[in-house]
Order: sequence, then C-alpha cells, then structure tokens
Amino acid sequence: MSDLLAIGGFLVIALGVALVLGRAVLRAEQLRAAEGHDRAMRVYRDQLSEVDRDLARGTIGAAEAERLRLEISRRILDLDKSEAGRPAGGPAPRAMRFVALGVVAVAVLGSGAVYLALGAPGYRDLPLAERHARAEDTRRNRPRQAALEEEFAARAAPPQFEGRAELEPMVEQLREALVQRSEDVTGFRLLAQNELRLGNYRAAIEAQERVIDLAGDAVDLSEKAFLLDMMVIAAGGRVSPEAEALIERMLRRDPNEGVALYYTGRMYAQTGRPDMTFRVWRRLHEVSTADAPWMEEIRAALPDLARISGEPRYQLPPAPAAEAGRGPSDADIAAAEEMDPEARAEMIEGMVASLSARLGNEGGPPEDWAQLIRALGVLEREDEALAILTEARQVFAAEAEALAMINAVAEEAGLQTGGMPGTP
Repeated sequence: MSDLLAIGGFLVIALGVALVLGRAVLRAEQLRAAEGHDRAMRVYRDQLSEVDRDLARGTIGAAEAERLRLEISRRILDLDKSEAGRPAGGPAPRAMRFVALGVVAVAVLGSGAVYLALGAPGYRDLPLAERHARAEDTRRNRPRQAALEEEFAARAAPPQFEGRAELEPMVEQLREALVQRSEDVTGFRLLAQNELRLGNYRAAIEAQERVIDLAGDAVDLSEKAFLLDMMVIAAGGRVSPEAEALIERMLRRDPNEGVALYYTGRMYAQTGRPDMTFRVWRRLHEVSTADAPWMEEIRAALPDLARISGEPRYQLPPAPAAEAGRGPSDADIAAAEEMDPEARAEMIEGMVASLSARLGNEGGPPEDWAQLIRALGVLEREDEALAILTEARQVFAAEAEALAMINAVAEEAGLQTGGMPGTP
C-alpha cells in the first residue's frame, strides 16, 4: 500500500511539473509573439512620422503624403489580423509549442521510468545520522558465530578433491592420537589445517584454538590470523561478533595486522558502512605488500568505495613493489650450516616460523614446502618435518614433478619415510 501511495504521489508531482513547464513554454511563445507585433507597430509609426516630416519639408506633395498614410494604415490593420508578429527566422509558434511540450513530456515520463527502475518507492530519504544509526543497529544485532556456522553448513557441500578418501582416515588417526597427546602443538596445528581441508570447520576452529591456548601469551599473530580465516569461512564469509572480538584483540597487539584490517573492512561493508570500509582498506593498502592475498580485491574496490564515501578526488596509489623473496632460500640454509649451532638455530627458527605460518594460511608452491622440510631437518625437528612432508604429499599428490622434488628433499634431510603415502 505504501508503495502505491509513493508512486501516486510521484505521478501527481510529475503532472504538476509538466503543467508548470508547459504553461511556461506557452507563455514564452505568447511573449515572443507580442514582442514581434510591438516591433512591427513601432516601425509603422516611425514611417507615419517620416511621411509628416517629408510633407513639412516639401519633399513630397499633399496627395503623395495622403497615399502613403493610407498604405501604412492598411498594413497596420493587416498586422492586427494576421500572425505577422512571429519572430523572424524561427520556427512557426505552433510547431515550436509541440516540440517544447514533447520535450517536457519525455523528461517527466523518462524521469519517472528511471525512478521506478532505480529508486525505492515507499522509502523516505534517510539522513546520514539515521543511516549510521541503522548500520550500528545491524552490527549489534547480527547473528552469532554458531548461528552463522549452522546456516552455512546447511547449504554448503563438503569440499571434494583428489586424495580426500585417503586423507579422512589419516585425520581420524590424528584425532585419536591427540586425545593422549593433549600438549602437542604441532599435532593440533596439523589437525586444524586438515580439518579445514575436509570442510570440518567447527573441528578446525577448535583445533586451532587449542594451538593458541598452548602457545599462551607468546602466540604468533599468524596463528590468530589463521583462526580468524577459519571463523569467517565457517560463517559463509560473514564476520560474526566473535570474529570481531578476535579482530580487536589482534589490532590491539598490532594496529597494522593485515588479516584483521581486511576483515574489519568486510564487516563494515556487511553492516552498511562502506565509508568505514574505505577508511580501513585505504590504510590496509598502505601497509600491505604486493603479494598480500587481498591486494587485488581492495585495489578493485577502493575507487568505488571512495565515490560512495564522498571522496571523488581520491586517486588509487600505485601497487606496492614486490618483495625480493619469502622464506629461507637454499643460500640461507647453506649459510646457516656454516654457523655455530646456537646462531644457526636462532636464524632458522625465525625463518621457519614465518614460512610455516604462511604455508598454513595461504599455501604455496612446492619449492616453499621443500624449503620448510629442509629447514626443519637442519633444526633436527624430525617429527615436525615428517608432519609437513605428509601434508605436502597430500597437497601435491596429483603433481608428479612437485612430489618427486619434495621426496628428494626429504631423502636429503634423512627423514624416515617408509610406508608413508607418496614415498617412492
């Protein structure tokens, strides 16, 4: 009913505008006609005065003067009876009226069609403060993590990939083993990664939460970023209040944490504050590297977000320059082998932690997996190296060349791989 009233009100206003414009057009034509008539009358009066002057000077005789007066008087009478007052050189008044009225009709009807197609009949204009208040209300009352997970699970099919049938029993064995090894950080980290691959999102989240609990206050932010990724994936791409709380804890520790900034922007976009998304993603662009996984998305979105946010003069800055490389290279490993044991272990520990977190969060090429296996071998962390080797073989099970390289690196590292899947 409100929609019909809104449409009816628009039509009444449009009709009123059409009448006003049409009357103005007709009035303009009448004024132009009157102006032309007055100009002609002034000419004829001037001619009568000129006849009188010529008669007085003796230039013409009385008979000629009388004849001219009669001729001019006849023209004045003809002017009153005709349409001689039309503007010289222009279209006929009737044709002009039709053209002008046609333009008015097209403008009014066209604007009505555009409004019905793009407008929102039945909705009143919202002041900015009220829009922000509504967005804040949406943010406060959005569904919780559990509800979003339940909703997403009801409509999402489990991910299918080659090797899933082989992975499922291995993950089941790992679950059973961790019942007895409740302090095994590496085991829970591996469990979280593989539960995520299988689409067991709640189990993956719980395993990653255990990793964070075991790490305590010294937990790396990359572990929390991985948990945040899982929570958003499990919620079907939406940022829940629980995910927002995790974001706040991450940003208190590092205001430039990329994953937290990215999902902050997503949250504002989902709750009706694209202006805040623009501010957050603008900052994210400034602190991100060229290979950040969100870079392509935010670069595509920032110009439109700037326009919506009332900053039409915003210019997208150039993309950040690519970094030289990530993770320990072969040269790094070789150099580390020449160091004393303590310095070598300290150097490689830092590189291993960074590379392990990145592969867990984003994946990577087989060369990066091989480097991580080699680095763990140098550190003599055989259990972790074997766990990474097992995962790498699952990831690259369908790529013979990549699998051969990973197996060769494992053999060089002296890992005992007998009976493991993919072993040559």
